[in-house]
Amino acid sequence: MPIHFGTDGWRAVISDTFTFSNLHQVTQAIADAVESKNWLNGTAEDHEIDPRKMVVGFDTRFLSDRYATEAARVLAANGYTVYLAQADAPTPVISHAVRQLNAVGGVMITASHNAPRYNGVKLKSAYGGSALPEQCRSVEVYLNDNEERGRGPNLMDFDQARQAGLIQRFNPIPAYYDHLRKLIDLDLIADTPQRFVIDSMYGSGRGVIRGILQGCGCEVQEIRGEMNPGFGGVHPEPIAQYLGALAGAIGTGMGSFGIATDGDADRIGAMDERGNFIDPHKIMSLALRYLVEKRGLTGSAVRTVSTTRMIDRLAAKYGLITHETPVGFNHIADYMLKEDVLIGGEESGGISFKGHIPEGDGIIMGLLIIEMVASAQTSLYEMVESLQQEVGPVFYERTDIRLNHPVAKEKMVHSLVEEPPASIGGENLQEVSTMDGVKYIFKDDSWLLIRPSGTEPVLRVYAEGRSREMVKALLTYGNKIAADVH
Repeated sequence: MPIHFGTDGWRAVISDTFTFSNLHQVTQAIADAVESKNWLNGTAEDHEIDPRKMVVGFDTRFLSDRYATEAARVLAANGYTVYLAQADAPTPVISHAVRQLNAVGGVMITASHNAPRYNGVKLKSAYGGSALPEQCRSVEVYLNDNEERGRGPNLMDFDQARQAGLIQRFNPIPAYYDHLRKLIDLDLIADTPQRFVIDSMYGSGRGVIRGILQGCGCEVQEIRGEMNPGFGGVHPEPIAQYLGALAGAIGTGMGSFGIATDGDADRIGAMDERGNFIDPHKIMSLALRYLVEKRGLTGSAVRTVSTTRMIDRLAAKYGLITHETPVGFNHIADYMLKEDVLIGGEESGGISFKGHIPEGDGIIMGLLIIEMVASAQTSLYEMVESLQQEVGPVFYERTDIRLNHPVAKEKMVHSLVEEPPASIGGENLQEVSTMDGVKYIFKDDSWLLIRPSGTEPVLRVYAEGRSREMVKALLTYGNKIAADVH
């Protein structure tokens, strides 16, 4: 089974392809790639980088702590000083540690929001975000080259590496908290204490939001915060279908709204006091409005091709530029590194904003939601209602079609571009985009996107419309042609 890096590293089924042996090979390829002279190309830095320092972290999945130890052993055997997290930690916390410790890169053992049977490796660059596509390709090149040459991984005894100072255990949370205190108005939160529920979905975000809010006077109830490597049998993804526990907690009066983070806490979801799911489209739009109107900040807005056009309408109102990118936060990070970006985010819940690392972060966005509710002194439901009145109405849905075999992306794009619909739901087609998959954009700003996932054997169909009827029409059309394609 070939090992292949997708939009954000390597993921595979535990004990099938994700084995200790394969992890050793992947980590050796990472060590080789990081040591190459091209590793830092295109990642201009404003700080000193130690080319022999790496950070390794892990989430709460089955064997993640063991896998992290093995990755550290390989890196140490290649002469790197490895800062290995003491306990499970969110991906954005590890990414921040890479930047804060001036490390040349980082390895995060996680399969993020994927099903419990998966684990994976996320590769981090020196700037504190996902590795660039070129850096991931470099790892693949070394992986294939090592295999062809029959070159096995270097391995060092863990205790020996510890004694030699090549593996150092550390706690990345305190430095991350210090950073967040500069970006989140904890005084404002303390002045208007809230009652809310945190759903960590058994992931590595457990305890992190509650920890920084100690002393703020908030009444924080955390659910699914204990260690459960099987995630209770559900995908640790903060979307409506997996948040029944959060809806139940709010329904029984545990809090007036809810915040949910995924398996490695780089994604965000929320729920209002009525149990309505607040998706990342609305969260990002609320955050953009708040950062401009309440904090007086400026800069461009960056969103992926599958993210709401409410962002475009808000940005136009404020005189800001909007950039659209392919799916994957690394594309957003490119903009955050080269220009003044106010906010960047994607449909899946990875969002970041000005002053923070170029990485999706469910922790900081959860805290920003809490700050926004405190500032508005109104309910989350009412905040979303006012947003819809201003730049809506907007309705959104996504369907995932499981594949038995990979889709030939170029062939799919060609066939969908050759025969576009003249109209759907009474709206005429205005534009066809092939940035990532095929996106049909209509006169009223509704859109339909069909693209293969970069991390799973899935064909995704996304639709956003100005009415529920339009979304249904878009999805009906999209699902039919997607079925024909696959």
